[in-house]
Amino acid sequence: MPTAISGGSRIRTNIQAENAYNALQSSSKAMATSQLRLSTGKRINSAADDVAGYITSNSLTSRNGSLKTSLNSVGDALSTVQISSDALDNINSLLTTIKDDAATASSGALGSDEKVALAKASYRLSSQIQSIVDSTVYGGKQLLEGSFSGSWVVGYYANNSIITIGLDLTTHNGDYNTYSIRNDGTKEQTNNFNLNATNAAIAGNTSNFAGVSGLNLESLNQVGNATNGNIDLGVFSDSQIQATISSLSEALSNVSKVASYIGGVQNRLDSQNDLLTSQITNYDSAISRIQDADTAKEQLNYTKESFLEQTSILSLSQANQIPSTYLQLLK
Repeated sequence: MPTAISGGSRIRTNIQAENAYNALQSSSKAMATSQLRLSTGKRINSAADDVAGYITSNSLTSRNGSLKTSLNSVGDALSTVQISSDALDNINSLLTTIKDDAATASSGALGSDEKVALAKASYRLSSQIQSIVDSTVYGGKQLLEGSFSGSWVVGYYANNSIITIGLDLTTHNGDYNTYSIRNDGTKEQTNNFNLNATNAAIAGNTSNFAGVSGLNLESLNQVGNATNGNIDLGVFSDSQIQATISSLSEALSNVSKVASYIGGVQNRLDSQNDLLTSQITNYDSAISRIQDADTAKEQLNYTKESFLEQTSILSLSQANQIPSTYLQLLK
């Protein structure tokens, strides 16, 4: 703190000038600090400005960066489930049409030619289902062929360990609660969800579509083949049509269950997306409060210090003239 000390009539030590000089240095330093803060927009430009605030703001900035990365990760997860959900909606629509065709074929009013036409039309729809399964891809991975699973970082604990959310679309995911139809018509629980109808048929004896064993959509293409001179209606024949309709109903139910599972994951991701967006905004606010400069306040300080600098220069000029007045005593 400067103190008003007079050097009296001493000319070797000019205390008044030293006081004015010290005040000038203080004002100049304060002006430089305000100019720096106004130029950078930051109140804390180095650890020396605010030791505690420097540590806190850097810690908050680091965590905020992690949250922004998590927000991007949630976006990727949302893209994955949205693509899967849209594909399942299309499959559901196609499968509904196939089931309706089977129900129409069960009518006794239709002849063999009409039933064959319905079966062939249904087969083409099943081929489109296969195309949907094959083309439902994200990040170079097939989503619906029965082996996809993934997890995404959606947040961090205080100790920086990660919080993840997983999406399991593998064939053994018990959340689907799918069923297969036994030969006697009863249901047997299975966790095998597989939309890959064509490949399942080619694979061998086991045919499985949408978790329903024994349901082979490839067989729709066999309807109409001649057997002993007669048209073979196969799965659309009077003896098999009821089982075909029941199996298609179960397949529809299973596809809906998978879509429901994905919908639940999507709802959680939407919630996490909103949470992260809000948290990032709050962290930005906290960092700004600690680190950013108050422009109005800094401009006010700069103006004040500018006036003090000018008065210090004037006082220094006057103080430097004091010794010369005592030289008159030597004349």
